[in-house]
Amino acid sequence: MADVQSPPPTVTTEAPEIAAESSKTTSTDLVPTASTSEQVIITTNAEGKKVKKIIRRKRRPARPQVDPATFKTEAPPPTGTIFNIWYNKWSGGDREDKYLSKTAAQGRCVVARDSGYTKADKTPGSYFCLFFARGVCPKGVDCEYLHRLPTVTDIFPSNVDCFGRDKFSDYRDDMGGVGTFQRQNRTLYIGRIHVTDDIEEIVARHFQEWGQIERTRVLTARGVAFVTYMNEANSQFAKEAMAHQSLDHNEILNVRWATVDPNPAAQKREARRIEEQAAEAIRKALPASYVAEIEGRDGESKKRRKIEGSFGLQGYEAPDDVWYAKEKAEWEQSKEIGAPDERLMIEGTGGAPEGEGEEDGTYGFAQQGQTQANEGILSGSTLQALKGYTANTTTKKAPAAMGPLVGYGSDEDSD
Repeated sequence: MADVQSPPPTVTTEAPEIAAESSKTTSTDLVPTASTSEQVIITTNAEGKKVKKIIRRKRRPARPQVDPATFKTEAPPPTGTIFNIWYNKWSGGDREDKYLSKTAAQGRCVVARDSGYTKADKTPGSYFCLFFARGVCPKGVDCEYLHRLPTVTDIFPSNVDCFGRDKFSDYRDDMGGVGTFQRQNRTLYIGRIHVTDDIEEIVARHFQEWGQIERTRVLTARGVAFVTYMNEANSQFAKEAMAHQSLDHNEILNVRWATVDPNPAAQKREARRIEEQAAEAIRKALPASYVAEIEGRDGESKKRRKIEGSFGLQGYEAPDDVWYAKEKAEWEQSKEIGAPDERLMIEGTGGAPEGEGEEDGTYGFAQQGQTQANEGILSGSTLQALKGYTANTTTKKAPAAMGPLVGYGSDEDSD
C-alpha cells in the first residue's frame, strides 16, 4: 500500500486587539518560522464587526528528489576533441549528428510534490537551487538553497540570476547559458516541439507550471514557441526546468533565450512596461504629497496653490513650471542642514558683510529679491530657484532596437 501523506495541520488565531470580541476563538502566540507560513484573512462576524484572523500553516520539509547514494556529478561525455568551457560541451566531433547526440534530462521537477522549506529559508536573500529546478537535488531539507518557485518579492542584483550565477556582457551565439545583464529578458524560445493540432494547449499547460505567463506565441508549422513570463526570475527557473525535457511526446526540447522581438507592437508594450516601472520608482523617490498633487488626487493642495500661487497679485495664477520650481526649492532647503540661515542670506535679511558679494552680484540680487518680496510679487528664494531653472520641452525618440539573427541550434547537454 502506498503511503498517503496527511495534510499539514492548520492553526487559526485572531489578532490580539480583536480576539477579545469573540469568546469562541482562543488566541495563541505563534511566531512564524521557516517551517510555518502565515496568512491574514479579514472577515465579518455575526455582530457585523470586522475580525482579523491569522492563519499559520505548517510547511512541509523539502523532499530529496533523487537518492543521495546514486547521485553523481559527472562531466559531459567526450564526444569531441576540444572541451569548450564557454558552451560547457565538447566540440569538433559532433557536427554531423548534433541533433542525434541530444540526451534527455535526468530528472524533472514537480513543484507540487518536491517544494518545501530548507535551510535557506532562514537566510534572507538566498538563491534558488539549480539542481531542484532540474529535478535532481539529493539534499532535500538540508539544502542551502531555496526549493520553491520564485515570486515577485524575490529580487536579485542585475548581474546574477535567481540561482546566483554571474551573467555576462553579451549572449552566446546560440542564446543559451545564463544570459546578459544588459537586458532584462523574460521570453524563452522553445524548439523541437512535436507538431500536433493542440500544440498551443500543450505548451501553455507545461510552461504555466513555472510561473505566471504574460504572452505565448506558437508557430505550429515549425514546432516553435515563444513564452513570456511576468517575472524574469520565473523565466530563468523555467529555462533550467524545461531544458532537454519532453512535453506530451518523446521529443527533446531546445530551450534558449529569445532575441528582441522585431514586432513594433511588442516593442511598444515593452517600452510601456519600462515607463511604468520608471514611474513607480519616481513615485517612491518623491514625497507622497508632491506625487498626489501632480496626479490631481489632493484637493487641499489645489486650494493652497490657488491662494499661494497668486504671489500677492489679485487674479494671477503661477504657471506649473514656476510653482513646481518653488516647491522643489523649498523642499530641498528643508532637507539641508542650516537651511534657515541660507534662506536669510538669499532674501537679504541676514545682511552680508561689507565687501562680500559685490564682485559677483549675489548680494545685490538678494537685496533686489527682498525689495520685490516686500512689494508682494515674488520672494527672493523663488527668484533664486528660477534663476537656474531651465525647462526642457523637447524629447528625442530612441530608435527601435532590432534583434540579431540567431539559429538557436545549440547541441550542448548542459547550460
